[in-house]
Amino acid sequence: MVAGLASNGSNPDVGLLHDINGLARSAPAWFDRVMEFVGEYGILLGLVLVVVWCWWSVRRRGTLEEAAGGVAAVAWAPLAAGIAVLVNVPIRGFVERPRPFLEHDRIEVLVDGKTDFSFVSDHATVAMALGVGLFVAHKRAGLAAIGLAFVEGFCRVYMGVHYPTDVVGGFALGTAVALLLAPVALALLTRLFTAVGMSGRGGRIVRSRRAGAVEAGPHDLAA
Repeated sequence: MVAGLASNGSNPDVGLLHDINGLARSAPAWFDRVMEFVGEYGILLGLVLVVVWCWWSVRRRGTLEEAAGGVAAVAWAPLAAGIAVLVNVPIRGFVERPRPFLEHDRIEVLVDGKTDFSFVSDHATVAMALGVGLFVAHKRAGLAAIGLAFVEGFCRVYMGVHYPTDVVGGFALGTAVALLLAPVALALLTRLFTAVGMSGRGGRIVRSRRAGAVEAGPHDLAA
């Protein structure tokens, strides 16, 4: 059904595809190369850096329980992204939507070699799952990551490798997995990271040395 709609020239999805991808035809070659890198690798690398920064930040929370809960939420973000990609495998096989450059003329393709199906976009799915997952752990980091996810979606259409609805579908899938599975995942991960935090050297994964020193200070003085 989606593939059939995509082949209809009057479909707004196709019209928006041509509008956004048409920018690539009129842009300088160097700008297209930048967009190619950003859309294929750059945004995902930026999201990884946001995850690392967020993990470093939540480790400084006061108590072990607070730190363990924060680290669990940060860890859930990449796990949610991985699960969402796995969920997308049967979706792509069921819909079987060809890439837009295989169905339409005048598409400026910035990345060659895309032979798999188009719906839904893995890049958009991963980016939004990371963004929504991080939002649970750290609001500011999550908003920054969600903003990067929207940029990723725009880039995928600009590059000519996805329809806009491929991106919207990826956003929806990433959001659904990150939110719907979060209660169970966070409960399990919090228990795991609480145990890790109570261990020896492994505890630094969960809680920074500075946070532990701040909490221990008043007790030491009282003793």
